[in-house]
Amino acid sequence: MNDPIKFVPKRDIRVDWQLIAEMVEPGSRVLDVGCDDGQLLAHLTETKNVDGRGLELSQHGVNICVANGLSVVQGNADTDLVYYPDDSFDYAILSKTLQTTHQPHVVLEQLLRIGRRAIVSFPNFAYWRCRAYLALKGRMPMTNSLDIPWYETPNIHFCTLKDFTALCEKMDVKIEQSVIVKASGNVMTRSTYGSFANFFGADCIFMLSRKT
Repeated sequence: MNDPIKFVPKRDIRVDWQLIAEMVEPGSRVLDVGCDDGQLLAHLTETKNVDGRGLELSQHGVNICVANGLSVVQGNADTDLVYYPDDSFDYAILSKTLQTTHQPHVVLEQLLRIGRRAIVSFPNFAYWRCRAYLALKGRMPMTNSLDIPWYETPNIHFCTLKDFTALCEKMDVKIEQSVIVKASGNVMTRSTYGSFANFFGADCIFMLSRKT
């Protein structure tokens, strides 16, 4: 059997991971759901001294995480979050995984049950390049954030910025913070929010909590 491949820690990690890390308080208890090879979890451990745990569907991803000293178990966000106790983490993180789940609203409920706060990022399907790609080419869009052909993508529930905020309102979830990122990696300023965010934002990051 081949030994697990260890990752080389990246100093220039994904922009959404950098922004997520900025939302996390040092020393927090963190669960990274769909943690892949553990790059975000390792970054949070290194820079924020978090007590981090991970849940990852891929056995290969789990092997890489464990080989790098991360506490990660194999599991499915759709079915296995129910086994975590209430309020067992300060933050439950789901980065660019929500659109791959079968019941996104149930996953959100579970994240907010087991974490005092949930941090969720996802690609915005209403981004103007997606709209133009579909309108002009008549094919499923491919962008930097949606870079896998439709017949291979794990994405099954695409959503837009407006869709997500509407879901939060329906679920009576409090949006504590939101960050909209352009394809260039630049964060959109407050003056360009509103209807423009749903058009020009390529990726969205939300910090959520339960309303009291």
